[in-house]
Amino acid sequence: MGIEIVILAVLVAAAAGFFVGNLLRKKMSDSSVSRAEEQATKIIDDARREAETVLKEASLQAKDVVYQAKAEFERDTKDKRRDLQALEKRLQQKEENLDKKMALYDQRDADFVKREQTLLNREQSLSQKEEKIGQLIDEQLRKLETISGMSSAEAKKVLMEAMESEAKLDAAKRIKLIEEEARETADKKSKEIMALAIQRYAGEYVAERTVSVVALPSDEMKGRIIGREGRNIRALEAATGIDLIIDDTPEAVILSGFNPIRREVAKLSLEKLIADGRIHPGRIEEVVAKAEEEVELAIKEAGEQAAFDLGVHGIHPEILKLIGRLRYRTSYSQNVYLHSLEVAFLCGIMAAELGINVKQAKRAGLLHDLGKAVDHEVEGSHAVIGAELARKYGESPKIVHAIMAHHEDEKPSTVLAVLVQAADALSGARPGARREMMETYVKRLEDLERIATSFAGVSNSFAIQAGREIRVMVSSEQVTDDQAVLLAKDIAKKVEAEMTYPGQIKVNVIRETRAVDYAR
Repeated sequence: MGIEIVILAVLVAAAAGFFVGNLLRKKMSDSSVSRAEEQATKIIDDARREAETVLKEASLQAKDVVYQAKAEFERDTKDKRRDLQALEKRLQQKEENLDKKMALYDQRDADFVKREQTLLNREQSLSQKEEKIGQLIDEQLRKLETISGMSSAEAKKVLMEAMESEAKLDAAKRIKLIEEEARETADKKSKEIMALAIQRYAGEYVAERTVSVVALPSDEMKGRIIGREGRNIRALEAATGIDLIIDDTPEAVILSGFNPIRREVAKLSLEKLIADGRIHPGRIEEVVAKAEEEVELAIKEAGEQAAFDLGVHGIHPEILKLIGRLRYRTSYSQNVYLHSLEVAFLCGIMAAELGINVKQAKRAGLLHDLGKAVDHEVEGSHAVIGAELARKYGESPKIVHAIMAHHEDEKPSTVLAVLVQAADALSGARPGARREMMETYVKRLEDLERIATSFAGVSNSFAIQAGREIRVMVSSEQVTDDQAVLLAKDIAKKVEAEMTYPGQIKVNVIRETRAVDYAR
């Protein structure tokens, strides 16, 4: 393209020179023709030289362009060739890997075929052996049945009985071993905690009785209490709801009624009337009203004092009143108010030893007999009644459960419930805390001995320690050492199911072998 431009420029320059020369020749004279020719020649030479220069430059540029294009083409070709060689190498490697994998798969396939064939052969062999073994077992069973004179079902029954007996013995040994290991730690620790609780709470306790007897200064006062035609005694009974029994007992009046609060009101009222000396229906109503206010105030103060002594706060005022009412309630001659305080202190001490919430434990101990404040007015177990009252007045579910479970009305499922059970048993079962009727006590001991002797192998039984322990003597020929462990558990379960008793009863099974001879 550059060469063509140069040639065209030369031709144009030549044509221009020729045209100019002709003009000059025509217009100038002969003298100027030579000069014009010289100029034209010069112009033509200059144009030729310029054309050659341009031609050379264009040729050089063309060569340079061609060289650069050739170099770039060779470079691109070299890069593509290198990429193609690398790709070819990778494809070759992949092909080799695929060939190796295919060879490996072919080898594995051949191995699997061989193994499958081997397994089929073994399966056929095992089937034949199994069939042969089955025939041999049937043959041996027939021979054994012929020798022993028992069928296979009978033999299985005998074997099962023997295995069951052996399993029971093994279980008894295992139970005995576990109990011994657990007793070394748990029993020791629990005794230490309870002993520490009892020692730290060593509070004096007097079994208060709700005495329904009012002393009189003289027997003449009986007539004034009765009044003309019995109007005074009728007014007093109507105002208090308590029956007054005036008999031959010297200088005493008996108050009869199942409600301890009313009985306390009647007692205070009668004492005030006797001290004042003015006894008539109008005065009786006035004194009874004042006595009721005094008793209500004393109940409220007693509940608040109990909460203050224990450091338990936030108890509903109605619950505090119910706690105060326990001051006039007894159980087996034990004052329930003092019993509740004692249980609360014991719970707090044991909770501190176990590292649980002390205030919560004291709260549960204080409220555990809450239902006894109203159990003469509401049907049901005092534990259930107390739990319902606690739930009604906003106590937490843990406290409600502890109250419900302290007499097994609900299975204890928390440490707190177990603590309340233990503290309640400690407070009620220690010597002097409670008294029970002689007939009930004797009946309990008789039932305890009767349950123990109802088991096979028991030769004799003795209830000792005021019914806290039952010693069971067994025949050494009928009961083994391991069976004695199971027998003690069975007796304990039957006692729990059939009897009601405070605290716990220890079942002690004794098995001994005696050899007796005489020297003559």
